[in-house]
Amino acid sequence: MKQRSIRNLAFPCLPFAVALGVLTLTAGSAFAAPAGQAKNIGPEDESKQVSVTVWLNPHNKAALDNAVEQMYDKSSPNYHRFLTLKEFNEQYAPTEKEAGVVRDYLSAHGMKVMSTQKNNRFVVAQGKVGDAQTAFNTKINKVMMNGEVHRAAATEASVTGEAAPLVASVQGLSNLRYRAYAQRASNPETKIPYAGVSPSAVGADGLFFSAECLRPPQSKVFKTDGGFPEAFYAGNRYGADITNTNPPNLPPCGYDAAEMQTAYGLKPLYKRGLDGTGQTIVIVDAFGSNSILSDANLFSELNGLPALTSSNFQIVKPTGPVTCTDTNGCISGNWQFETTLDVEWAHAMAPGANIVLVVAADDSSSLDLSNLDAIENGYGNVISNSFGIPEIVLQQLDPAQLVVENGISEIAAALGISHNISSGDDGDNLALDQTDFGIDSVSVGANADSPFATGIGGTSTFLDSKSNIELQTGWGLNFARIADPTPNPPVIPPLLFGFNGGSGGGTSVVYKKPKYQKSLKGKFRQVPDISMNADPQTGNEVVVSPDGIPAHAEVDVFGGTSLSCPMFSAIWAIANQAAGGGPIGQAAPILYELPESAIIDVNLTPVDTLLNVSGLIIDPPKAPLFETPADLAQPLENTRRFVSALYQSPSSTRWDVFTFGTDSSLVTGPGWDNVTGLGTPNGATFINKVVKAVQ
Repeated sequence: MKQRSIRNLAFPCLPFAVALGVLTLTAGSAFAAPAGQAKNIGPEDESKQVSVTVWLNPHNKAALDNAVEQMYDKSSPNYHRFLTLKEFNEQYAPTEKEAGVVRDYLSAHGMKVMSTQKNNRFVVAQGKVGDAQTAFNTKINKVMMNGEVHRAAATEASVTGEAAPLVASVQGLSNLRYRAYAQRASNPETKIPYAGVSPSAVGADGLFFSAECLRPPQSKVFKTDGGFPEAFYAGNRYGADITNTNPPNLPPCGYDAAEMQTAYGLKPLYKRGLDGTGQTIVIVDAFGSNSILSDANLFSELNGLPALTSSNFQIVKPTGPVTCTDTNGCISGNWQFETTLDVEWAHAMAPGANIVLVVAADDSSSLDLSNLDAIENGYGNVISNSFGIPEIVLQQLDPAQLVVENGISEIAAALGISHNISSGDDGDNLALDQTDFGIDSVSVGANADSPFATGIGGTSTFLDSKSNIELQTGWGLNFARIADPTPNPPVIPPLLFGFNGGSGGGTSVVYKKPKYQKSLKGKFRQVPDISMNADPQTGNEVVVSPDGIPAHAEVDVFGGTSLSCPMFSAIWAIANQAAGGGPIGQAAPILYELPESAIIDVNLTPVDTLLNVSGLIIDPPKAPLFETPADLAQPLENTRRFVSALYQSPSSTRWDVFTFGTDSSLVTGPGWDNVTGLGTPNGATFINKVVKAVQ
């Protein structure tokens, strides 16, 4: 396969970025281009009903931005002087009178007002598409994206008259959906998931899959009908042999709770009583899982964790009742997997913490409302979001969404809550943007791009026999086929499939670089801030009932930045506990203050690359052909250092070369990088340094 064409379109700086790069939408300002390169298939039916959420501007926006910046500036006398919700509302919330002006505007334009948010942050109204177009001075089109028809406003919504200076954004004219980032481990070539296993297959030790993801070098000879052409390959070996059919060494590999706790140096903290006790981790997901409590408690039993009960686990549904079904997008969107992964691995890393699972009624704006509900109700000092969408998609097709997301994260930061958000699972998002949205551009992920959120990236993590981290690199996988199914004749030349998923990251085209990233290059927000294990090929075990029936529960291996985000959120809950109970606020500004010893730099050492896979192809009378590790890793794009290993598929028996650390056009390197951010938390040292930093 040819190397990808990388085209990073230049987008001008948006005129609404002030202070920390906060996006402030002013009614009537030109923000969004028409619907990008997605296919416009005509105007929406004007008689169709549409529901809109009209968000009001906070009072004294510039003062709010300045106040939040001071809260995270250690030289300021207001450092970590967070507001209570009451104080925030008194100083910055819209008034009932202002909400009334907006309601009157909507009613005068044929829209039926349905409700007003309790703190006047938004007004919900319904009406015909034709009335909405008149009210908000735009046209609403039907747009085909990735085989689905969506609504998209042709231009940014605006209002007139007395309501104009009061309105920040209008949600609902476009109806793009967030995507869950949970990634089930699978054969990247066939997309067939690795076989799950019954939880009853082994004793209660939590170990089902091999923990030896990277094995010592092997050599393999592949022949055609016992003769030529033949190929010889040697190098690292990935995963257990496919002949291993019984736990606890199932192929390829996957980690249990005890292994991850050891890998990230948490067990010494547990001995000191630092396990999240007294803290609450808030997890926000769409649709939820019908079997979450049963699955999570079986996971806890197998891994020696406390049970989840009404005393430490709560489910709330602020946007209305919902269940996970085939018809509402939960199953097809992997939300039942997402919910399970989030809950189980937040619990695994901070077993003493409480968990509040906030379940949204759908995978669009209900998720924003659920985040706001969690913040305003003070459920916990840490909120974990493992979903998103490329920033460029919202910038072009639904800019109102960016305004809402950023505003919600700013409220969290002002109240001392860390809003932790996955950076995404498609690297620079170029392929996703092109395929699903027709936009030819790389992009960071929203909502991790907000200066008020903490973006969580991902690594490929390899443990030694004592469950310590032996090697880690940024999550990004290229792979090449070198032999066909049994009897495994060689594939000549090797078939290069290229990029197959990796940690999201890069540079925002919307938000200015926050002060806490002053040491980084450029003028705009950089993502991510920190990382943990996320590669599905080095993923973690999860107990899940795919159809929601507990009797059908199985143990599978999952990854994605959906894994790294709840794990980091758990560690941040422990940091809040260690600092006296918190809140200690948004993680990102603190991370950049920490000494090098607190965060492990994810960067390969020279010796690691010496065992990468190389090959020799012999096909007389042709001259022998030597395949270097770099040849087998193409297209490398900007990557120069990587780890590769031989892999045999349990499903097809084909042989491939996996190349780890190859994340599209993103690159893992020394110091901060756009795959792993600053690196990974260094156990007790990380917690101790965080506590010292916030004192």
